[in-house]
Amino acid sequence: MTAMVLEAIGLTRDFKGFTAVDHVDLRVQRGHIHALIGPNGAGKTTCFNLLTKFLVPSSGQILFNGRDITAATPSQIARQGVIRSFQISAVFAHLTVLENVRIGLQRALGTSFRFWQSERALARLNERAMELLAQVDLDRFADSIAADLPYGRKRALEIATTLGMEPELMLLDEPTQGMGHEDVHRVTELIKKISAGRTILMVEHNMSVVAGICDRISVLQRGAMLAEGTYAEVSANPQVMAAYMGTSAGELEGAH
Repeated sequence: MTAMVLEAIGLTRDFKGFTAVDHVDLRVQRGHIHALIGPNGAGKTTCFNLLTKFLVPSSGQILFNGRDITAATPSQIARQGVIRSFQISAVFAHLTVLENVRIGLQRALGTSFRFWQSERALARLNERAMELLAQVDLDRFADSIAADLPYGRKRALEIATTLGMEPELMLLDEPTQGMGHEDVHRVTELIKKISAGRTILMVEHNMSVVAGICDRISVLQRGAMLAEGTYAEVSANPQVMAAYMGTSAGELEGAH
């Protein structure tokens, strides 16, 4: 088994003359929490969309466990164990917390597309669903309607549902976006906890989060790879400091 779970080689995406992602090389090592950072408009989410095939690359290659997945569809990639979250919390608002996690667990039953399963058929998933909820500290909210959860706990529920799909590689897009300090801390600790035995690639704007939990950091600027290394290496890089001029520069320094 290769030490690199995910590799992008020369990954490029053009939009009518504008290059959003420009010959990006990215190597995500097995067992690492790897962050993709950069100023607004750097191409981070576009890069995520290319890696999970929500966008088709203009050129370049994507390898997962050494296999070329450049031509695979999003569903094919998900079935191989690459599962992503989005910037906007994506829970089934009118289902209970437990029912949300059971949807993620249905994939293992081979009933993912049969939404009208009987309650009895789905009840066998409850024990595993409760284990996942306990992992993200939501077990006491199992019978709550998802819409009633505070924002930070909705993100935790989304992570629990994602875990139900048994991901080998989790891609988290801005997992702490829009959160207050307490929720940021809770979700950061949660990511650290669930990373055991998994690989995580995350787009994150909060440098305190990145400094606290990430093994390796890749910095994008204007769609191109600017720097890569540990937080100490990246934060001391003059090019990175220049890219984060203004409010973000203070953020980068403040988390040092």
